[in-house]
Amino acid sequence: MKIRTIVILGTTAIALALISLWMGQQAYTWFPPQASLEAQLFDQLFSFMVSLGTFIFLGVVGAIAYSVLFQRAGKYDTSDGPHIEGNITLEVIWTAIPILLVIWIAAYSYQIYNQMSILGPMEHIHMKNLGIATAATLDPAPEAPAIHPIEVHARQWVWEFYYPDQKVTSTELHLPNQERSHLLLKSEDVLHGFYVPAFRIKQDIIPGQAIDFEFTPIREGRYRLRDSQYSGTYFAAMQTDVVVESPEAYQKWLTDAAASPPVLAYNQAFEEYHRPQNSPRVGWQTVEPAPPPLVNAPSSQESHL
Repeated sequence: MKIRTIVILGTTAIALALISLWMGQQAYTWFPPQASLEAQLFDQLFSFMVSLGTFIFLGVVGAIAYSVLFQRAGKYDTSDGPHIEGNITLEVIWTAIPILLVIWIAAYSYQIYNQMSILGPMEHIHMKNLGIATAATLDPAPEAPAIHPIEVHARQWVWEFYYPDQKVTSTELHLPNQERSHLLLKSEDVLHGFYVPAFRIKQDIIPGQAIDFEFTPIREGRYRLRDSQYSGTYFAAMQTDVVVESPEAYQKWLTDAAASPPVLAYNQAFEEYHRPQNSPRVGWQTVEPAPPPLVNAPSSQESHL
């Protein structure tokens, strides 16, 4: 009887493990296509969490269902259950297993996020005050040419990108494929969030702080950049495109943009705020949106649809 119970429990555990692994693989399809190396790392962590969560969920629900279906008291049985003293071995097991799982999850999560070099605002402030260099702030190798980071200026409610080496300003972010991208994030008013779902990266942009930020695009295409922090009335309109293209196309875009005269960029928040009204403006007071920036390369029309 004991051997039979062990076989049943072992078979059930294997079945649950296979189902959980399958569910973990399905989790990869719940996100946009992986467009950066960081996306691959993040999806690995998420798949692991889904697999582990599925195993625990099915195990707990299965145990409850088995008890309800096969361990029910008789219809007229009102007696007390057997008096059983505490089982030290069992208590140690069900205490040790959750502790080990939490340590496992924490260690794996820390490893992934450390590889991604994604730091929160407080970590950036503390590391700057302590003079600690992060993976995103280390100097390039001596043999590598000095390339200044792309400056990302966030303001209510528009994104502006400045390429200092070519003196190009744009309202959409262009990046070369398969090359490490180095950004310098700045906010000119309130807290903003640099968030590209296809890259699985999000970084808070803190007023008064210049934050170094790095990631590696690996898939050519056009992806959406959103403000992940509520920054005021028109924050939902603070969106633009991130264009990942081949290094050759990227250099051609920079050359063409550098030769283009500055023009006023489209700013949805500014346009809506200054749209003629038939009646006086009503409702809550709001901050007046920043004027459209002068840029060499305005966003393409697809960004406004």
